[in-house]
Amino acid sequence: MELMDGIVITRLSEDNAARVCEAFSRGGLDKSRDLFDRYLREQDADLRVVLVAIHGDRPIGYLTVVWESKYPPFRQDRVPEINDFNMVPSFRRRGIGTALMDEAETLIRERSTEAGIGVGMYADYGPAQRMYVLRRYVPDGLGLTTNHTPVAAGGPVKVDDDLVLWFRKSLERAM
Repeated sequence: MELMDGIVITRLSEDNAARVCEAFSRGGLDKSRDLFDRYLREQDADLRVVLVAIHGDRPIGYLTVVWESKYPPFRQDRVPEINDFNMVPSFRRRGIGTALMDEAETLIRERSTEAGIGVGMYADYGPAQRMYVLRRYVPDGLGLTTNHTPVAAGGPVKVDDDLVLWFRKSLERAM
């Protein structure tokens, strides 16, 4: 899928995996080649789809769609999960993340009438929190989790990437 200014959305492949890994590791994100190799295996096994936004030959964003979520309520209800969504900071707020989300929802719509997504609870996730609400994702009403386990009221939590609030969005199924 071609976007504006020569930006293309494609799937992760053997040809672009090393560049994706390098682009996000260089940007300060802990993204190993092993992670992308695992994503390729899972994509080949139809467990996950990895969408990559590329500008020229430079990867600038990606997200994955997991067909069977590790989050128990999504897994039970067969809600595919949009997962591991990252953009190179200098390319944020240009509509590229929106295009990645649109493409992910189009893929999900072929299999489900609902999409799910989790978002972290500290300030670094603020733009994502806003984006999901603006895209009509609604909290699932089950509260926060840490490592996919509900957080008990009054209990201590560590505010890190594993502290997540889960959202769902109704989708019209493609005909």
